[in-house]
Amino acid sequence: MTEIDSVDFFTNRMVLDNPYGYLAALREESPLRRETHHDVVMVTGYEEVVAIYNDPQRFSSCISVTGPFPGFPVPITADSDVRALIAAHRDVLPMSDQLPTFDPPAHTVHRSLLSRMITPKRLKENQEFLWRLVDRQYDEALRGGECEFIGDFASPFAMLVIADLLGVPESDHAEFRDSLLHNAAGAIGSSEGETMRDTPLQYLYGKFAEYIEDRRRRPRDDVLTGVASATFPDGSTPEIIDAVRVASNLFAAGQETTVRLLSAAVMTIAEDRALQERLRGHRELIPNFIEETLRYESPIRGDFRLTTEEVEVGGMTLPAGTTVMLLNVAANRDPRKFDEPDTFDIERTNARSHIAFGRGVHSCPGAPLARTEAVAAVERLFDRTSIIEIDDSRHGPVGDRRYRYLPTFILRGVSKLHIRVGL
Repeated sequence: MTEIDSVDFFTNRMVLDNPYGYLAALREESPLRRETHHDVVMVTGYEEVVAIYNDPQRFSSCISVTGPFPGFPVPITADSDVRALIAAHRDVLPMSDQLPTFDPPAHTVHRSLLSRMITPKRLKENQEFLWRLVDRQYDEALRGGECEFIGDFASPFAMLVIADLLGVPESDHAEFRDSLLHNAAGAIGSSEGETMRDTPLQYLYGKFAEYIEDRRRRPRDDVLTGVASATFPDGSTPEIIDAVRVASNLFAAGQETTVRLLSAAVMTIAEDRALQERLRGHRELIPNFIEETLRYESPIRGDFRLTTEEVEVGGMTLPAGTTVMLLNVAANRDPRKFDEPDTFDIERTNARSHIAFGRGVHSCPGAPLARTEAVAAVERLFDRTSIIEIDDSRHGPVGDRRYRYLPTFILRGVSKLHIRVGL
């Protein structure tokens, strides 16, 4: 057994906190390499990850969130018809009712509902709300010159932006905050043996079912009526649960990814005084700073695919039924794509080529909104402060920081970020 093989990526706390050395060692051997603990083929090369994302026919998303835990419900052999097995057992797979686990054509049809729910007019109105909300949330978070950035700003801000986008009445915003912000989705992909929490998603399903049922009975001139009346491309009306799933998935996934992006951006600014001053003086660099943050600290470590037939990628033959993990965090630091990938460079010309939001049919539909939220959050934070620093009393001094990362092999980000600001 090699030194790499002695490490279990999915449970090793040191690798979860800092996965980059382990992933680079994997890539140096091969852009695809089978790990020995859970029989997962780890895909660390940029070109190889993109190729698999763009091939949903031969790489099913049915296990995209959970991968080998618990794995596929029946054995898959060399003679198995994997597509038939997926069709027969999809309903018993974890999270099988959620859009990220769908394959075309079902995924294509259900995702099309998003474009009918979220129109250009709605996006423009939402951006106007977003810029008002960022000030309101900073009024609350920065009142004492210090805050826990994730709980006091990033989580409520991201949640309320998505709530507004989907038309959740402002009178219900406080209920959403109380019900969701203290019941995080961080146990998905847990490395600490926790049972996956489904309460937040159940809450969302219940609330959006109420909204959609009500608007179908009594249409109004509001966003939720648009969500409730969205149709499939052939003009047919979805079942209520279909509309609920799409709305709830956008709500949950968009919020979690954005929170990790915001916290990574602010941590980077607070840790690097020279970078902070440069961005303050050259605001035009902020959009590319956000792209480089997404590349350097991808909010989603990656997700899984199951091969439906024998396929060759990156010089490796993958039998049908192989579980692969597409590692965005590794692909975004592939030196074949990004020069000096372990250096944070706000002027990197190809920073936006990152795959933090995935690629192909399952690329994140909320990516443009997340970018807008991040730019707004950084712009307004600079407007309202003279200096942003890490709180040494909470995270330790420079050179000996103590950050705790989410204990999950799916998400990448700190669980708390305490900062001090000069107002």
